[in-house]
Amino acid sequence: MIRLEGRVSMRLCLECDGPNPEYKCQDCFGSELHCSTCILSVHAHHPLHRLQKWNGQYFERISLKALGLRIQLGHITGRQCVNPHRAFNDDFVIIDIFGIHEVSLDFCGCAIAESRMQQLLRMSLFPSTTSDPKTAATFRVLEQYHLLSFESKISAYEFYHGLRRMSDNTGLLLIKDRYESFMRMIREWRHLKMLKRSGQGHDPKGVEATAQGECAVLCPACPHPGKNLPDNWKDAPRRWLYGLFLAIDANFRLKRKAVSNDSVDPSLSSGWAYFVEDEAYKGFLDSNSDNTQEKSTCSSHNAVNMADTKSNRGLAATGLGTVDCARHNMKRPNAVGDLQKGERYVNMDYLFFSTLRHTVIDTLNVSYDIACQWHKKLWHRMSTFPVSMHLLPTFKTISFFVPKFHLPAHIEECQTSFSFNFKSGVGRTDGEAPERGWANINPVASSTKEMGPGARRDTLDDYFGDSNWKKVVKLGHTMLHKMKDALPERQDHHEALDDLEEGLRGEYSAALAQWREQVEAWERDPAKPNPFERRAETVTMASVRLELARDDQNDIQTGTCLALHEDCTPSVLISTGLELEEQQRRMKADRAGLRVHATDNQEGKMLQRNNTLQRRIDTWTKLQELYMPSLAALRVSESSVSGGIATAVATPETVKLWLPSQIGKTAPCDTRLQTIEWKLRYAQAHDALRSLRSNLRAQTAILKYKDRNLRGQGANTRARNTLKAVEARLEAAASTYERAHKALVVLAPLLNQIGWHSSLRPLNRADIRSMTDLLWGESEGTRKLSWIWNMRGAAPDEMDKDNALEGEARAMRWAEEVELLKEEMRRILQFFEWDAQCWDERGLEDALHDMDDDDEREGLIAYAKRQASLCRRLAESFRTSWTDTLALADIFNHSLVTQQDMDID
Repeated sequence: MIRLEGRVSMRLCLECDGPNPEYKCQDCFGSELHCSTCILSVHAHHPLHRLQKWNGQYFERISLKALGLRIQLGHITGRQCVNPHRAFNDDFVIIDIFGIHEVSLDFCGCAIAESRMQQLLRMSLFPSTTSDPKTAATFRVLEQYHLLSFESKISAYEFYHGLRRMSDNTGLLLIKDRYESFMRMIREWRHLKMLKRSGQGHDPKGVEATAQGECAVLCPACPHPGKNLPDNWKDAPRRWLYGLFLAIDANFRLKRKAVSNDSVDPSLSSGWAYFVEDEAYKGFLDSNSDNTQEKSTCSSHNAVNMADTKSNRGLAATGLGTVDCARHNMKRPNAVGDLQKGERYVNMDYLFFSTLRHTVIDTLNVSYDIACQWHKKLWHRMSTFPVSMHLLPTFKTISFFVPKFHLPAHIEECQTSFSFNFKSGVGRTDGEAPERGWANINPVASSTKEMGPGARRDTLDDYFGDSNWKKVVKLGHTMLHKMKDALPERQDHHEALDDLEEGLRGEYSAALAQWREQVEAWERDPAKPNPFERRAETVTMASVRLELARDDQNDIQTGTCLALHEDCTPSVLISTGLELEEQQRRMKADRAGLRVHATDNQEGKMLQRNNTLQRRIDTWTKLQELYMPSLAALRVSESSVSGGIATAVATPETVKLWLPSQIGKTAPCDTRLQTIEWKLRYAQAHDALRSLRSNLRAQTAILKYKDRNLRGQGANTRARNTLKAVEARLEAAASTYERAHKALVVLAPLLNQIGWHSSLRPLNRADIRSMTDLLWGESEGTRKLSWIWNMRGAAPDEMDKDNALEGEARAMRWAEEVELLKEEMRRILQFFEWDAQCWDERGLEDALHDMDDDDEREGLIAYAKRQASLCRRLAESFRTSWTDTLALADIFNHSLVTQQDMDID
C-alpha cells in the first residue's frame, strides 16, 4: 500500500511513451501513469473516474474538469456537437459510485435534439429534475444503493455521505450538497423500477391505467384462478387443496412522526402495490371513528390490551397492519395500512377486506393472534364497508385460527377451537409468517419514521416488493426443504397412529369409530361439540357453594336441618372461615408492602381494615364454638403456650382460625364439617390452578408484547407495573393452592379420600412456569411441561380418546402437508409459465407496431423476452431440483395407500 503512494518506477507515459508522465487514475485497473494529453483521451469514455497528479513529491487529487474534459450529450461518445449548450453556469454535479463529481457538461443544441432530461437518461444519467437539471445520478449508483438498502438497510443519508467522503475525506474541499436531490432521485428510481418490472411500461394505455395492487409481486405458490389452478378447481373433490391461507398481524416499530402531510408529500403510486389507497382508507376510518370495540373475553387479550402503554404523541402512525400469505410469508396486494392507535378492528378489517378483492378463492384459512375475538362480529362490521369490499360468507368456507406460538397465551377453549393442529385441510401451517417478516423490515424503522407520508409508503412498498421477490427466487430451495422434512414425519406419524389404534381395537373399536364421527361432524359444522376439548372435571368454589346451598335448602324443606344458629349453617360456617383466611392473607401481603415511613392516611386505612377483620373473626369465632365446642379448650391451651405478651400484640392476620383441617386428630370434630371443608378445599385448589394458568398465559403474552412493540422508558415502566400486578396474582394463587393442598392432605385420611393426588400434586416454585419456559439443563427438544398444564382429572377412557384423536390429527396434518406441498410445487411451475406467456404477449411485435421509435420498440421487445426467459429458467431450475424428492413422495404415498388397503382387507 505504501509502495503505491509513489510512481512505481514508471517514467514514461503508457500510451505515447512520453517522458515524465504525471497522472494516474484511482479507478482504473493498475497503476500506470499518463501524460496530460493521453489521460484525457483515455478517459473520454470514463469521465467520472478520479485522477491524481504527481506534484514532484506526492500524488494530489485533480479532477478531469480541471484538465479540460467536457462531457457531450446527444451524440456518440467522443464526438462533439456543433451547437453545444453548456449546463447552467457550466456547473453540473454527477453522483456516481466513486463519489460526487463536478463536471463540465454540454447538452446537444441541434435542431433534432431531445430534451435535456432525455439526453441525460440516454446516457444512463438520472436527472434530479425534469426541467433544466443541474444534478444527475448514474444508473449504477442508484442500482447500487437500491440493492444495498434492501440487504443492509442503509439509509440514503448514510450512503450519500459515504460518497461525499469518497470524494474528499479531509473536509478541505467544498463538495456541493445534493442530498435532497439524491433522495428525490432514489424515490423516483424505486417507483420506475416497480412499474417496469410489473409490466406497466408495456401497457398501451400508459401508467395511469395501472390498477390497484397491480404492481405487487404475487406469491406463485398461492392459488390464483386463471393463473395456476385447474379449470375445475371449484368442483374438485379435494377443494381444501385450493384454499388461501392468510395471516394478519401488526407491527408497532414502523411508526411515523407527524411530519409533512399528503398534500405536500403524496405517494407516487397510491394503492398500486401493497399499501391500500390512502384517501379511501383514511376517509373510511374517519367515518367510523366513533365505533366502540367490544371487550375481549379471552384472558390473554385482557392482559395485552395495553393501549395506555403506547403513546401516539407526536406520531401520525403508531405502526403498520398487514395481511400476509400465511404459508409463504409474502405481502399481499393492498394489504398494508397505517395504524393510528393500537390494533383496532376497524383498521384490520379494512386491510382484510381490501386484499380479498383480488381473489375469488372460496376456501379461506385466516390466522390472527386475536382471531378468537376478532372473528365474532366480523360479518356485522362488514356491513359498514363499501359494497365492493363485501364477501358472501354463505358461499365461502372460512376458518379462523390463532398462530401456534401465540396459542398458549389463550384460554383453554381457544387452544382447541382455534388450533391449526385439529382442523382438517391446513397441513402443518403455523400462522406465524408475519412475525418472521418483521425481523427483516424492522431495521428501516429509524429512517422511515422521519419521512413524509408518501415517501414512507413508497419506500416500504419497495421493501415489501423486494422481500417478496427474494422469497420467489428461493422457492425452489424452500419448498424442497419443507418436503424433505414432511415426508419422514408423515411416515413416522402414520406408523405411530397404527400402533395406537392397534392397542385400542377390540373393546374400543366402536368408541374409536364414534370419536371419528364426532370429529367429522365438528369439521363440517364448527357449532357442534368440539371433540378435541378436554372433558375434565369442572370444579369451582362457586359450583361447590351452590351445591352446599341446595343441600341446606333440601334440609330445611325436609325438616332435617341441623343448624345450631338461625343465621349460620355448617356450610356457611366453613365457607366464611375460608373467606376470613383469604382476608388474612391479603392483610399480611398489604402490611408487608406498606412503606416503613407510611403516611397517616395509609396507616389510618390499614388500621380500619385491621379493626374490621378483627370484628369479623370475633363474631365468627362465637358461631364456630357452637358447632365445634372442643375449640374453647384448644384456644385456652394455645394461649397458655404462646404466653400473654404474644397474645397482647397479635394482629388479626395471625389469629389461628382452627378450621377442621387445622384440628386434625388433636380434638374431636363433626365429620360433616370435615366433609364440607374437603369439598371447598378441593374446589379452592382447582380455582387456584386455573388462576395460575391464566396469569402465566397473561405474563407470557405481556412479555412478548413488550419485547415486540414497546420502546422508551415510559412505556416500559408501565409494562413493568402491569407485570408486577400479574406476578402478585401468581403469588396469591400459589399461596392459596398451597394452603388448600395442605388441608386436603390432613383431611384425606380422616374421610378416606383416595385418588385426588393424581390431579392435585404438591406445588414447587419450579412448577410455576409457562408452557414455553425451560428449566436449567433443558432444551426445546427435551423440555417437559409443568404438571399444572397437564392436570386434567379425566377418566381413563377420556384419556384414551384424547390420545387417539390427537394422534390421528397429527398424522392427518402431516399427510395434508405433503399433499399441500405437492400442490404448491405444481402451482409454482404453472404460475411461472403463465407469467412467461404474459411477457411473451407484451413483447409481440404486432402489439407494438404502432410505435414510431424503433429503438424503444426494440427495448420493449428485448425486456419482455428477457423476463419471459427468466420465468422459464426459474421454473426449469425448480423442476430439476424437485424431481427426485417428488418421485420419493410418490413412492411413500403408494406405500401408505397400500398399507391402508391391507388394513381394510
